[in-house]
Amino acid sequence: MERKSKIRVGVWGAALSAAVACTPSQQSEKAGKELPNVILIHLDDMGYGDLSLTGATGYKTPHIDRMANEGLFFTHYYSPQAVSSASRAGLLTGCYPNRVGFAGALGPTSGIGISDDEVTIAELLKEKGYATAAYGKWHLGVQSQFLPTNHGFDEFYGIPYSNDMWPLHPTGTYPDLPLFENKEIVNPAVSPDDQAQFTTDFTYRTVDFIKKKHDNPFFIYLAHPMPHVPLYVSDKFKGKSEQGLYGDVMMEIDWSVGEIIKTLEETGLDKQTLVIFTSDNGPWLNYGNHAGSTAGYREGKGTTFEGGQRVPCIMMWRGVIPEGGISNSLASGIDILPTLAEITSAPLPEHIIDGVSLLPILKGDVEAKPRETFYYYYRQNSLEAVRHGDWKLVYPHPGRSYEGSQPGNEGKPGKVKEGYPFPGALYDLRRDPGERYDVSGTYPDIVGKLEQIANVARQDLGDDLTGNEGSNRRQPGRISGQ
Repeated sequence: MERKSKIRVGVWGAALSAAVACTPSQQSEKAGKELPNVILIHLDDMGYGDLSLTGATGYKTPHIDRMANEGLFFTHYYSPQAVSSASRAGLLTGCYPNRVGFAGALGPTSGIGISDDEVTIAELLKEKGYATAAYGKWHLGVQSQFLPTNHGFDEFYGIPYSNDMWPLHPTGTYPDLPLFENKEIVNPAVSPDDQAQFTTDFTYRTVDFIKKKHDNPFFIYLAHPMPHVPLYVSDKFKGKSEQGLYGDVMMEIDWSVGEIIKTLEETGLDKQTLVIFTSDNGPWLNYGNHAGSTAGYREGKGTTFEGGQRVPCIMMWRGVIPEGGISNSLASGIDILPTLAEITSAPLPEHIIDGVSLLPILKGDVEAKPRETFYYYYRQNSLEAVRHGDWKLVYPHPGRSYEGSQPGNEGKPGKVKEGYPFPGALYDLRRDPGERYDVSGTYPDIVGKLEQIANVARQDLGDDLTGNEGSNRRQPGRISGQ
């Protein structure tokens, strides 16, 4: 499919319209340089409470804290879904994952991946002349047709799926984990020593790309495999924290953020670069001391309770985003693509997307509410909850529960209850962010309002819990011939 059939003209970003309002053939070199660079730092399984600014103990994250002090912290930001592949599909396409045919986490033998018909952030920004790179974990399909260099990225250096999908998995059986350079496997069997260098290697790749491309706008997607288990850290941070290996890993990730900010300062790009820091979902709690913290939110990874999807998000853009901002407005990873489209005047996809632009918040209106509603989907296509404003309606559903089970230790998982029968409930997240007190009996009118909102989602995106297939879902990419 040709690019022009996948995109439509977007709105102009107010701050940059003067520089980019002309046609591509008329844009001057100066106008191109005025487009902001974008660095999206995406962690794996980091919980809401894993930063010192959100209550982490035993280690500090000063560089990430600095990002918040000099930028904007979103307190009600949600990953698109509570599991890796689906969450990443939502982040890079601006869509709910089930809209684009994604559910769960793809494995080494999965026959699907991101469709050629979808438009990624990288493809969107390449329309504006951006150089693009992806470093770290991909997890949107392992076959060549699904790799980053076929979906808008000029460079890729990293692993195709999760770092635990390898022969040393504590409970499963997997083949060797490969390391890719673009489409070529440069290391067919990643070792523990290799994993210990991941954070450092992917950071230096990012630093080098900034230095090489500093004269033109660029987009870097730095998707750290950590702090997903198995945890590995380089010698420079081994044993440095008071919280054991998990703290060591978070300290190294914080170092990585510091190296990137330092490079932007050294190249004079700190006022021309939007840096975004977030996580793909909440912590994998049954791994005990090798898992992160939800800061008290209920449950964790693999659940549609707050601990599974509410994660930190920080955006820093010196001179544009006011310093020290805190937004309590609802936001999600699916909103990043349309936000970047408005900032850069990049054309939006022709097909339906679900994200909204957060630019009013980034420009200083922290009370703006571009998003009022969020759908919590999980499993194949189950609408397990819906949020509108401060209210969250949870539907009866079978799910994962960590509560009441002894977690594992030192890289070994503990038991977790799968298929646990959660009852329905209405929660007021303003007063009860831990989702402990069902107030549906007190507010039946709110239940009715949220049910109407959910019915719209069921018609559009479907819902396995009610047997609705949905009318506007798209298929994932499939291996040719299958």
